[in-house]
Amino acid sequence: MNQFAALNKQYIGGVWRDGSSQKTLTDSNPYNGKKIADFKLANLSDLDEAYRSAAAVQKIWAEINPFERRAILEKAITWVEKHEAEITDIIIEELGGTALKAFFEIGLVKNIIKEASTYPLRMTGEILPSAVDGKENRLYRVPVGVVGVISPFNFPFFLSMRSVAPALGAGNGVVLKPHDDTPITGGTLVARVFEETGMPKGLINVIMADIREIGDAFVEHPIPRIISFTGSEGVGRHIGGVAGRCLKKAVLELGGNSALIVMADADLDYALNAAVFSRFTHQGQICMSANRVLVHRSLYPQFLEKYVGRVSNLKVGDPRQPDTDIGPLMNKAQVDTLAKQIQKAVDEGAKVVLRGKSEGNVVSPTVFADVGPDMAIARNEMFGPAVCVIPFDSTEEAIRIANDSPYGLSGAIHTRNVEQGAELAKQIDSGMVHVNDGTINDEPLVAFGGEKASGFGRLNGRWALEEFTTLKWVSVQHKPRHYPFEVAATVS
Repeated sequence: MNQFAALNKQYIGGVWRDGSSQKTLTDSNPYNGKKIADFKLANLSDLDEAYRSAAAVQKIWAEINPFERRAILEKAITWVEKHEAEITDIIIEELGGTALKAFFEIGLVKNIIKEASTYPLRMTGEILPSAVDGKENRLYRVPVGVVGVISPFNFPFFLSMRSVAPALGAGNGVVLKPHDDTPITGGTLVARVFEETGMPKGLINVIMADIREIGDAFVEHPIPRIISFTGSEGVGRHIGGVAGRCLKKAVLELGGNSALIVMADADLDYALNAAVFSRFTHQGQICMSANRVLVHRSLYPQFLEKYVGRVSNLKVGDPRQPDTDIGPLMNKAQVDTLAKQIQKAVDEGAKVVLRGKSEGNVVSPTVFADVGPDMAIARNEMFGPAVCVIPFDSTEEAIRIANDSPYGLSGAIHTRNVEQGAELAKQIDSGMVHVNDGTINDEPLVAFGGEKASGFGRLNGRWALEEFTTLKWVSVQHKPRHYPFEVAATVS
């Protein structure tokens, strides 16, 4: 923890300093409420300086030999590996994540930096034929310039890095705004990682600011050409609207309401393992979490009994204890929102087979059975340890229920007939569906993103390279071209 105690500053233009706002942000441990650090927040002037720094230094970064840029990014992996113990510590302290969650998140970070480190050597172009005699058409892949990144609180180290590292790898400058609840793990820690690599100072900037003070300026500022946002649907819709009005591209990774489907021929115990993992990892605070578990009626009684038994044995409490499975939710607002959703489900007639309780920000699991697909908890995202178990009678019904949601991020199907599972996966209106696996998956080479209210755009692999670059057409006319309205040459 001491390693990161000093990371309570803005990082602007390669300088660690206080923000210029009169407002202060207190960063607290969500489990015990202890203060981790205070931040002097940034104002509009600081934001402008951050964007201008990123734009100026990006021109320097783009001129560095791509092999050298690759080597700089690879140093970031080495630094993370060297400091895994300290990073684990701050993930537990600032997020309330368990050690297992920290291990999982750090692994994702290392993998995405490895992938991004290949981007400098993948900025390839094409030479295309022309309908005009003597013309050579050259198509170059080039950086957009500056990318603005806004990250959430649930997996902040990774979900910041998943946009920051590829944007840098593609030759851009970056301004990162982390969530107020995770300013270190999602913000200043990321800056420290790249500062230690020898990356040009000022290329990456990190600001913490009160949205009530800066308004939409993070998106509206004229310098960034792309805004990458991960977070709630409501905020994502607003950012998408502002970006569109400003003629900027928005990459939006929003909420989910994933369905995990257990077919009649599924391996029951294996499906149970996947279902518990898919709902209760990091207290259910994952956009890909399985809010809904759909079980064929022939397996439903047996599955429900075993599922409740497994869930009731999960250890809830202090994330510092190595055997803790479920730690705290991020803040009281999250606790209150989940409590209202649970009460609404009870009022609507959902059957409670396991009722959780709250102590501070720590919430134990709640399991609802016989949930109707029209109930609010079946249609909306729950960001916490509560789940719907829903019976179905036919394949067609399962697909209909799975698609009966405004969201379409992830999903899973369990069946012994994997090819049938793959065919069913194609019928689910979701960006990602996993056969005989959990709903929570993220791989550095595979396109990640959702449909419907879960956002648009794709990250990871070549898709992130495409998102954070643009194409420039340069043509060369190798022999004179004849134009209309030519004037004959005169002889003096």
